Amino acid sequence: MIDRVHNVAVVPSVSDQPAGRTTPAEAAESFGSFLKEAIENLNGQQAYAEQLGGQFIRGEAVDGHQLKIAGEKASLGLELTVQIRNKVVEAYQEIMRTQL
Repeated sequence: MIDRVHNVAVVPSVSDQPAGRTTPAEAAESFGSFLKEAIENLNGQQAYAEQLGGQFIRGEAVDGHQLKIAGEKASLGLELTVQIRNKVVEAYQEIMRTQL
């Protein structure tokens, strides 16, 4: 059976916030907390996959399918995180090249 996706953060849309009420500092803090939560979630996925792998190696009763699924979730999460990081760095570099 397929597990439900947990810990999905909902980013408020522009229309959910009063116009002109969010300062750049508040937006940066909100974005920073969103990234921190996402990385903590990724770390949890990787720790769980590592825990299952350790149990499997020790010969404890572990479902092989669950082990493979946990490993793939952790791998895909890491790939996604790296791609997002690359896009953020690319956007930052583009902004820095912009002439005023």
